[in-house]
Amino acid sequence: MTKRLEGKIALITGASRGIGFETAVHLAREGAHIIATARTQGGLEELDDAVRAAGSSATLVPLDVRDYDGIDRLGAAIFERWKKLDIFIGNAGALGKLTPLAHLDPKVWTEAIEVNITSNYRFVRSLDPLFRSAEWARVIFVTSGLAFKCTPYWGAYSVGKAGLEAIMRTYAGEMATTNVRTNCFSPGATRTKMRATAMPGEDPLTLPTPEEVSAQMVAMCLPDFTDNGGVWKYDPKGLFKQF
Repeated sequence: MTKRLEGKIALITGASRGIGFETAVHLAREGAHIIATARTQGGLEELDDAVRAAGSSATLVPLDVRDYDGIDRLGAAIFERWKKLDIFIGNAGALGKLTPLAHLDPKVWTEAIEVNITSNYRFVRSLDPLFRSAEWARVIFVTSGLAFKCTPYWGAYSVGKAGLEAIMRTYAGEMATTNVRTNCFSPGATRTKMRATAMPGEDPLTLPTPEEVSAQMVAMCLPDFTDNGGVWKYDPKGLFKQF
């Protein structure tokens, strides 16, 4: 079977579990070399085994996405080795805490903003020359419906994802005349650790798995996916454009 991403380089953040982990495996099956970042070394090692089993290879980068100097070093290292980056999946995210805005600890707020917004700006800043050097590049940020619903008590997360979508649309507009296409992917409620933390009383078996959800992101990573500046949503019937 033809591997549609043979020879392509894909960087995925938050890749040690959940949607990031499964996205990396799906892209590996299509032939991409995976650069995986996460804070959890053990999870990255498990991913390395899964990527090898899928017939590809991985470069593991233990990294807290709030280590902005580390992001710059990573961009420089990718340039030294490959001179380009074909795919970026900005998946790392922070829930914050479900509480009224007036009760939210400033440290929790700052972490949510830094992980969900600032780190992705820093990745764009570091990786932009690598995207431009690729034959074509696909930049995908993982968002949430809470970016526009703004549900009570989810303030830190909602603001973080709304800011992330603003980054996406801004960068998409700036890249409109280049080979770079930038979009957001909204997975919806998924059977992840973050979801279980936010909704402890929910039956996880009623939710789609990260493997099911992330499979739909593969199409957004291909050269024939030319939409730019959109929010695309997972649906059991198939990926569709939400905004």
